Amino acid sequence: MSVEPVTLQQLPTDLSENLLPRHVAVIMDGNNCWVKNHGTTSIEGHQKSVDVLRDLLYCCRDWGISALTVYALATENCDRFQIEVQFLRTLFERLLEQELEEMQQGNVKKNVKIRFVGNLEDLPNSLRHKIASSMENTQDNQGMQFTIATNYDGRHEIIQAYQAIAFKVQQGYLNPEQISEELLEQHLYTQGIPHPDLLIRTSGEMRLSNFLLWQMAYAEIYVTPTLWQDFDRAEFHKALFTYQQRERRFGKVIP
Repeated sequence: MSVEPVTLQQLPTDLSENLLPRHVAVIMDGNNCWVKNHGTTSIEGHQKSVDVLRDLLYCCRDWGISALTVYALATENCDRFQIEVQFLRTLFERLLEQELEEMQQGNVKKNVKIRFVGNLEDLPNSLRHKIASSMENTQDNQGMQFTIATNYDGRHEIIQAYQAIAFKVQQGYLNPEQISEELLEQHLYTQGIPHPDLLIRTSGEMRLSNFLLWQMAYAEIYVTPTLWQDFDRAEFHKALFTYQQRERRFGKVIP
């Protein structure tokens, strides 16, 4: 595969603006390997991770991609890595206080609508307050949709949606024959956001890891051995270039 050098702001000319994914989802993976390779600490790895995330967000804005969703913290990770989880939560508090503050002001350059999805009730009160504030203060922004899945469980999201629908049936507000894909999607965390067109997973793992299971039905999947902390605009360019070479069928046979 041959791709041209990447500029910092403009969409590379070998990418078609008309074929860009509307929505990119990312599983950010590889922190432990990156820390071992660089002989550094997990905290430094997470700090680098946020720097990469920030640049990817503004790269999507610069190149005309309207939605970015990142898998920041899985429910399973909350059970396994309490020390790192607490640091991640603190780090997101810092991110919300510093970088995202400009987004909340409706800055034209950083006009981003923020949404957090997942079981937010288990997060610390201080972080929950900042999350709620950031979503409220950016709800009218008309630029990019930036979604952060934290303490997120894809299967649980679907179960919750069906439980809400079952309750409406039980109460007589809904008939079973009215249940449809569209109705289910109205009860998902991602209501109102287009399904991801492209899923990127770093560090080479070939798994969905319980991420957006319903929404990812027809997403193109791009897996790279590059660790998340090394995933720069050049790597993103490769992912988009590969995506644009694919023939999207959405389950249909194209003659």
